[in-house]
Amino acid sequence: MKNCVLDNDILNSRPKLPKRAVITSGMPYGSKELHFGHIGLPFIQSDAFARFLRDRIGAENVVYVSGTDCYGSPAIVEHRRKIEDGAFSGTLEEFCIMNHEKQRECLDKYMISLNLYAASAFGDAKEIHESVSAEFFSTLYKNGHLRKITTSQFYDTEKQAFLNGRQVVGRCPIQGCKGEKAYADECDMGHQYTPSELIAPKSVLSGNVPEMRDVTNWYFDLPKFRGLIGEWNDRLRENPDVRKFIVSTIDEFLKAPVIYVKNEDLEVYEGLKSSMPHHSFEEGKTSFTLAFDKLEERDKACKLLTGASVRYRTGKTLVPFRLTGNVEWGVPVPELAGEDTSGLTFWVWPESLWAPISFTQTYLKSLGKDDSEWKNWWCDPDSTVYQFIGADCISFYGPAEAGMWMGMQSENPVSGPPSGKLNLPYLVAGNHVLFLDKKASSSGSVKPPMAMELLDYYTPEQLRAHFLGLGLGIKSVSFRPKPLDPNPKPGEDPALKEGNLLTNVFNRVARSCFYTAQTYFGGLLPNGDVDRDILTEAQKTVIEYEKYICAHEFHSVMSLMDVYIRGINKYWAANMKQADAQNDGDLRKQVLVNAFHMLRTAAVLVHPIAPLGTEMIREYLGFEEDFWDWARIFETVYDFMPDRENHRLKTLEPRVDFFSKHPAQFVPSVPK
Repeated sequence: MKNCVLDNDILNSRPKLPKRAVITSGMPYGSKELHFGHIGLPFIQSDAFARFLRDRIGAENVVYVSGTDCYGSPAIVEHRRKIEDGAFSGTLEEFCIMNHEKQRECLDKYMISLNLYAASAFGDAKEIHESVSAEFFSTLYKNGHLRKITTSQFYDTEKQAFLNGRQVVGRCPIQGCKGEKAYADECDMGHQYTPSELIAPKSVLSGNVPEMRDVTNWYFDLPKFRGLIGEWNDRLRENPDVRKFIVSTIDEFLKAPVIYVKNEDLEVYEGLKSSMPHHSFEEGKTSFTLAFDKLEERDKACKLLTGASVRYRTGKTLVPFRLTGNVEWGVPVPELAGEDTSGLTFWVWPESLWAPISFTQTYLKSLGKDDSEWKNWWCDPDSTVYQFIGADCISFYGPAEAGMWMGMQSENPVSGPPSGKLNLPYLVAGNHVLFLDKKASSSGSVKPPMAMELLDYYTPEQLRAHFLGLGLGIKSVSFRPKPLDPNPKPGEDPALKEGNLLTNVFNRVARSCFYTAQTYFGGLLPNGDVDRDILTEAQKTVIEYEKYICAHEFHSVMSLMDVYIRGINKYWAANMKQADAQNDGDLRKQVLVNAFHMLRTAAVLVHPIAPLGTEMIREYLGFEEDFWDWARIFETVYDFMPDRENHRLKTLEPRVDFFSKHPAQFVPSVPK
């Protein structure tokens, strides 16, 4: 390696990366197009990391998949609404296909570089997904981790139909929940509960209060995995790169089953406590807490309290994870010897958790790979699966997925998967992207702007840079696009803060390098040695960048690039001004030699963030794809030149930009 000044201690401290990686991104429902939250999180973050890994460990060692989550009640409810409104006239499958194609078009516009964007209900992935679903169900059953449970399910007597998922709305029964809506057995914050616990339920089909009827379904016995999930979460806790709120959120679901009762019902409780299973009692200011050893014991106490007309709330804990339901629009449950599974389909959440495995198999099959090749990506200790999700999905991708993955091992699973068994997920969860300081959702009171709509005002690279800079790994942050703000504040558009680094500063640096080479050096890249302090600063920036992006601290990546790129601009302005004032050709040449190395470093580091502009820089420099190879990250532009004396740059015509502004930014914008 030429020009390297790094010592071994620095090199050995670099993050250790897997030999292979699968990157997945949370799947949008087939009921709608993509809104700004889908793009801002998780797609842009997962894409930036996938692009980095392709440069870092090789594109052949990275598989990046996602797809449309077609099945379940969200699609059913929205399709029905569109039909009634006269906005759509096709079948449910045609409705999902339409939305899938719109989602894929939107992802292409934002340069989301998925190896495969599939769909669970149609296309090449459908048959594979049904096979994977059957394998999960059969294996979990064989290993003794499934339970057949009869519960009460909502039933609309007017429509004569059982209600699932979003066909019922009410208020979440979980203590302290701040979600806007709750559905049949989960709320929009990911809390799970039994349907009978839902407060003020209402059928979306008729608007009536539904009654409860008994149904029997299959459940994964998640509570018995509490200890193993705790061991896994302890390992996450020891990993400094795992976001702390992921660990703390999983911890909340590992608590003992509890009931919160208002102090005004203390006397009633005193009369019931001798009939309740063994539990502990804790006083509080406004309510008291009853803690039980097992979920079944808590449920028995709930029935006693309900019978005595006592209002209560339950706490977060692991509950049996429902696998099946009676929604016709779903993946069929396979037959089991001696069991009746006829008419059952998979609940949308569990099959969406293993859908990325189906999509990986589909992608590898398209390459002509062997049917078992997917195991080298999902089951090999040298491979890591990174899952980019929203914070409200942690309960599913965390405890539920980890538990099922362990359950696929054997009758006696362990928290550290043996070789050949499913690796446990590496979760990268982000907080909410707020819209104008409020949580926006398609089903909430504040409607989110559509992702395609934003492209009427911003370029994809401006939005990629902005969403990466928001710091969603730390807290929920507001997205405030000035053109869509009814009460914009004076001054610069907040959504252009990071984009201006590209369109103004980085663009100016790149143009200056090329125009100066054309003016003074005949369009050749001047031959010379990069100064030691320039090399050292670039190498330190690379090391810092690698640390941040491997920890998925994308806001820190953007801050680092802001400092480095503005530093190039300052170096150029000060030194080239001196060279011009003194008409010093030697100084001008050295400044350009140093600047081209800094441009090369910045381009490689910005490549995952703004691929279009940086690819243009590589093209004008006249180098091949190995320009992005991190095996050569500490080399200079001169190490890529077969002829250092005669390397000709592509001519940059006047007023050509590497990072362009959106046309709408050149005229005053008016909110729609």
